[in-house]
Amino acid sequence: MVDLHAPALDSVFHALSDSTRRQMLRELSNGERTVSQLAEPFSISLQAASKHIKALEGAGLIRREIRGRTHLCRLDPGPLASAHRWLSVYERFWTDRLDDLERLLREEDVGKTPKPKGDDR
Repeated sequence: MVDLHAPALDSVFHALSDSTRRQMLRELSNGERTVSQLAEPFSISLQAASKHIKALEGAGLIRREIRGRTHLCRLDPGPLASAHRWLSVYERFWTDRLDDLERLLREEDVGKTPKPKGDDR
């Protein structure tokens, strides 16, 4: 069971709440990127990109390695797995509700099925 009040989970959802950071994570799922490469699609400054990267690092979603003057970022999927486990509770909730709805609609359809001609039941 995932602790619903875990500070780490709070920081993951906070980091994921921003579309720029989500896109950065998507880019990192294809392999490591430099800060410049992560900033490029957004036309944001390196300073702004660095703030987003720090939020992702703080949540444990990425790791940064410094090689000379180059900062390389790499995805760390562990915290995403914790968020996925937490969300799976709601996935089951909605799956159960949709299954119930499907069952009710099928029952309603069966009740509305016209009788074949000549059937006096």
